[in-house]
Amino acid sequence: MAMARSERRSKPSAAEPVALKLLVAGGFGAGKTTLVGAVSEIRPLRTEESLSELGRPVDHIDGVESKRTTTVAMDFGRITLNDNLVLYLFGTPGQDRFWFLWDELAQGALGAVVLADTRRLADCFAAIDYFERRGIPFAVAVNCFDGAEVHDPDNIREALDLDGGVPVVLCDARERDSAKTVLITVVEHAAQVAAERRAPAAT
Repeated sequence: MAMARSERRSKPSAAEPVALKLLVAGGFGAGKTTLVGAVSEIRPLRTEESLSELGRPVDHIDGVESKRTTTVAMDFGRITLNDNLVLYLFGTPGQDRFWFLWDELAQGALGAVVLADTRRLADCFAAIDYFERRGIPFAVAVNCFDGAEVHDPDNIREALDLDGGVPVVLCDARERDSAKTVLITVVEHAAQVAAERRAPAAT
């Protein structure tokens, strides 16, 4: 009996999965909260408030007139990609007046998703500029809203003036598999960028 207990104590435990942090950013109404909710394996933490008349002068809802709530701090979710990899998702607020939260949310982030709405494409420029200036790898995910024209990813890349290495993918933020594909794209891109940054030091 004592030997059996000793064997159990000496048996190595399974390795803990690697936890990585990803940001989900983009313009107001681009679908950040929807994407986090669609893919999270836990009930997502949301900090949404109803839109009010006081916010109309600053929350421009052209193209997203049906939107009734807005994120005022962050969305948080989690997804396990495999036995060795867990992603923690932090959705950022889209309005300018909440950008003071971005620096704190971005600390320790492996990479980011920039959700784009082709009806309001210019709204994602600020997020792209933020991640470019801070050297945070990101992918652009074009949320294909019902009724919106579908554009070729290369045309969107040109319109956003993106570097050739930045992935641009089409997605439906409501669909788990589609959102999961976006996250995998970001992780793979971030790993490639990290490898490229290490390469000069190794030579």
